[in-house]
Amino acid sequence: MHMQGSQWSAAVTAEGNARALTAAHSGMRGGSAGRSAPLRVDAQRNLEHVLRAAREVFGELGYGAPMEDVARRARVGVGTVYRRFPSKDVLVRRIAEEETTRLTEQARAALGQENDPWAALSRFLRTSVASGAGRLLPPQVLRVGVDAEAEVGEARVPQQRQSSVPAQAAAQPELRLVERRPAAEEDRDDSGAAALLEVVGRLVERARAAGELRADVTVADVLLVIATAAPSLPDAQQQQAASTRLLDILLEGLRPRPAA
Repeated sequence: MHMQGSQWSAAVTAEGNARALTAAHSGMRGGSAGRSAPLRVDAQRNLEHVLRAAREVFGELGYGAPMEDVARRARVGVGTVYRRFPSKDVLVRRIAEEETTRLTEQARAALGQENDPWAALSRFLRTSVASGAGRLLPPQVLRVGVDAEAEVGEARVPQQRQSSVPAQAAAQPELRLVERRPAAEEDRDDSGAAALLEVVGRLVERARAAGELRADVTVADVLLVIATAAPSLPDAQQQQAASTRLLDILLEGLRPRPAA
């Protein structure tokens, strides 16, 4: 299942009241997340546990999953999560930003280490799918992907994975975050997305120019492959087998059709 960016924002907004109550009980101080002082060893360990748990939980349930689920997976109190990330929005954007950077690095590695255009594109797709990146594709990447390819026609981009969200949030797709983020944060999000789309675009153009890729395949289609070929199944071995099989089928669908 998937979740559109607006629903994702609504799910984040729906966490607000719960966050405020949790913060009050845990004695959270609003400015703690912005401190630049080095973390103690135990605090650094807790941060790593929280980030790892957040990737797993959001990957399995979508960005609508509650912070309590992240805390349980990390085996820390929910107050510990909120001391490092004063809102769910902050944690989600941290994970999304890291995932965008990871995908960009994987694309650059494939572009720089594979001379054959098709080998470079398929390597990027296999590496990205194997890392589970498709389950954490950030909404801003998909939004920019739509904008960048609007002139080509209707972009086919993946929607976010969806977990159970409050009925009111699901019924109001136009909800937005009440507090607008600082322009600097929005610019950073967009610049990260733009960097990813630029390097993936180079992979696509090279493969297309070499006649190894269908002429109608776009960057949005490549993102769709990454999202589609990364199912979340309870059994790890079954998940890997299903992902590999599905990716093989999707890769074949990207190849040019032989002339009749």
